[in-house]
Amino acid sequence: MHASSTQMVTYRDLSRGLRQLDLPRPATVIAHTSLSAFGQVNGGASTLLGALLSCIDSLIMPTFTFKTELIPEVGPKNNGLIYGSGKDTNRMAEFYNPNMPADTLMGVVAETLRQMPAAKRSIHPILSFAGINATAALQAQTLQDPLAPIGFLAEQNGWVLLLGVDHSVNTSIHYGEKLAGRKQFMRWALTPDGVKECPAYPGCSDGFQAISPRLDEVTRKVFIGQAMVQAIPLNELLAIIQAMLAEDPLALLCGRADCARCISVRMVVEGKQ
Repeated sequence: MHASSTQMVTYRDLSRGLRQLDLPRPATVIAHTSLSAFGQVNGGASTLLGALLSCIDSLIMPTFTFKTELIPEVGPKNNGLIYGSGKDTNRMAEFYNPNMPADTLMGVVAETLRQMPAAKRSIHPILSFAGINATAALQAQTLQDPLAPIGFLAEQNGWVLLLGVDHSVNTSIHYGEKLAGRKQFMRWALTPDGVKECPAYPGCSDGFQAISPRLDEVTRKVFIGQAMVQAIPLNELLAIIQAMLAEDPLALLCGRADCARCISVRMVVEGKQ
């Protein structure tokens, strides 16, 4: 349904709309959401999470913490980073701790999920996930394999849920890139145990919306309030990403001339590294 701009979206609206997607209750879902995209939600983020958890048993969301990142003076070549450019940001970097709020880019719903008494959080100092009834998926993550929770979801026939957002925030596409052999990056995080190397860091997601037409046949869609909600089976998403990159190794890169990570990927593809 399309709501007018003044119509309050209720728990009943949300749960009814989400049930129309007919997600399998036992499947673990990775969700990305913009609460404001719905219009006014009665009860805010907690209402949306309650409606989600009334339809599915197991949920994870990214709770990334970019303010722990440091930029060193030197590092590996072609790493999508300008070394020595972080003098000011490095001074403002914060030590990672497990109770650190999710970055505001993750949205208020992810931070609300993180704070739920039953929620658990994975261990990565930059790329953590929080979840409910998803302990095994969260425990799959390591410093060397930050996107392992998505791999675990794929093994369990999980789903991706985009609530009022597009594919530019769809973290699972990064996992598909990794499966396809696309270049990954190294980043560094400030922790109480010193600066930690964080390998297998993903690239830029600004070009990911280009995948949308390829997913039309497998995507379930419903409007709730003012927001389009999309549900995509994770394994079909991953297969389509790998097929796209096999056809065109430059697919899904952004068009910005100054994007260091996309430039690095192009250099690898063109054999200039």
